[in-house]
Amino acid sequence: MRLVAQPKYMLLIGAWIITTSLLGGLATEIGPWYYSLKQPAWKPPDWAFGVVWTTIFALSGLAWLIAIRYSTSQAQKNKLTLLFVFNSFLNVLWSVFFFRMHRPDWSFIEAFFLWGSVFSIIYVMWPIRKSAAYLMAPYLIWVTIAMRLNWETLVLNPGIY
Repeated sequence: MRLVAQPKYMLLIGAWIITTSLLGGLATEIGPWYYSLKQPAWKPPDWAFGVVWTTIFALSGLAWLIAIRYSTSQAQKNKLTLLFVFNSFLNVLWSVFFFRMHRPDWSFIEAFFLWGSVFSIIYVMWPIRKSAAYLMAPYLIWVTIAMRLNWETLVLNPGIY
C-alpha cells in the first residue's frame, strides 16, 4: 500500500504528534507528590509510559494518515481532524489534572471523555479504512488501563486531593 496524502495533512499529523507529546510531557510532573502515592502492584514502571505513548502516537499518526488518504470527502477529513484535535486537548488535560493539579479524582472523570474521543476516532475511521481503525486499538486499550490505574490510585490514596 502506497500512502500518499496531501502535504498539508502530513504536516498537520506531524505537528499533532509533536505538540501533543510535548504538551503532555510538560504537564507531567513526576515529583514528591507523585512518588508519595501508593500505587497498585501491577503498575508498569515509570520508564514504560514514555515508550507506550511514543508507540501510541506513532500508530495514531499512521492511522490518521491512512484514513485521510482513503477519505472520500473533505467532510470526512475535517471530522477526523477535529476529533484528533479534541483528543489532544483531552489527552493533555488529563495530565494537567493528575500531575499538575494533583486531582486524580478529576483526571478519572476526564478519562471517560478521553476514552470516548479515542472510540469516536475509531468509529469514524472504521467505514473509511478498517486497518486505520485497528491501528487506534492500542490507544483505546492503553486509556482503559490508565483509567483502571487512576481508579486504583484513588482507592489506595483516600483524601489525597
